[in-house]
Amino acid sequence: MRLKWCTFLLLLLSFQAFAQPTQEELQRRKEQLQREIQEQEELLNSQNKKQKSVATLIAQQTEKIKLREKLINTTEKQAKILKNDMYLNQLAINKLNRDLDDLKADYAEMIRKSYKSRSEQSRAMFLLSSENFLQAYKRAQYMKQYASYRKMQAEEIKEKTAKLQQFNTVLDDQKKQKQELLAEQQKERENLEKERLEQERLVNSIKKDKKKIIAEIKKKQQESRAIDRKIDNLIKAAIAEANKKAAAANKKANPTKVTAAETRKTETATKIVLTPEAKLVSDNFKANKGKLPWPVERGTVTLRYGDQPHPIYKGLTVHCSGVEITTDSGANARAVFGGTVYSVIVISPVNKAVMIQHGDFFTVYQNLSSVSVSKGDKVSTKQSIGKIRTNGDTGKTTLKFMISQNATYANPASWLYNM
Repeated sequence: MRLKWCTFLLLLLSFQAFAQPTQEELQRRKEQLQREIQEQEELLNSQNKKQKSVATLIAQQTEKIKLREKLINTTEKQAKILKNDMYLNQLAINKLNRDLDDLKADYAEMIRKSYKSRSEQSRAMFLLSSENFLQAYKRAQYMKQYASYRKMQAEEIKEKTAKLQQFNTVLDDQKKQKQELLAEQQKERENLEKERLEQERLVNSIKKDKKKIIAEIKKKQQESRAIDRKIDNLIKAAIAEANKKAAAANKKANPTKVTAAETRKTETATKIVLTPEAKLVSDNFKANKGKLPWPVERGTVTLRYGDQPHPIYKGLTVHCSGVEITTDSGANARAVFGGTVYSVIVISPVNKAVMIQHGDFFTVYQNLSSVSVSKGDKVSTKQSIGKIRTNGDTGKTTLKFMISQNATYANPASWLYNM
């Protein structure tokens, strides 16, 4: 019964280990989170020095707290996997100890018996007392096998002893790692508590200007929606333009088969009718979901996709049709995938946007002070397309990045690597 229970536990732990990320994967994720926290701290220090708006500091502090929580969660997963590994190693050590005890007892008994019949005379008498040659031969073979078995047992004891020492060394290392992880967890929890207290202090300092700030937020949301509508219209125009070309090409290739109704249907479709070449680009873009590079070389997310409560005024809902990434002053925006520049949008004299088409996918890069591409240009992955604008009021250098398939927007976090 005990053996069945141990087997069940081993299978359960093996299944959990298979389903969970490995220690190496978690370590890479932890290192990335630590880099992002460091970047966020640098941004916060920069903002403090410039004495910009408290609202900006709160937004960045909120993102830093989220990153810290993810880091603690990752460390906890590492500790859990380490605990499971330690348990399995302890089971292996216990089994090796039992096997060694049995082997040593058996070997000691063989040595004792060998000692009693150790003289050459005893061995000779054992052979000479045989009734015939065949029996003498069998006895000689038995003695040879007995000696060989003794040697094999001695080697097995030696091998299992070395293996036991190896397991004990690994277990000692794992115990040290566990202590280090627990100390790291405690330190991160203390940092998290400090950051939450700082967040609370910042929120309290801004409450007196609540009405003014809420009005500013609503105004910015209206401006953002107006820009979104402009981009929506551009995407619809791109769909109509692509489908008009597709209908014309189809009619030219099959002049007698294509009817006027079919042409109108193609031209007014809400989705791009892909040519074989455009389909290849679209399929390649789709195949890279979750692996696309970030549209900035380095930065942190300060506003995520969709409707979400404001970081200070929880009753106020903030909408974002893409994702906002805050980066270093003077940073460039870069294309996340190869494609064709469909439009360069002038939102204001100091605010521009670039729309790139990838088959029936579009990526939009907003809040650029200058643009280094033109409509119709072919761009490659990670190619610089313009400089990101630094807001004079907030001191933030923030890129708004959007992804859509036809006119349907998608959450960039699902497409960009490790967002």
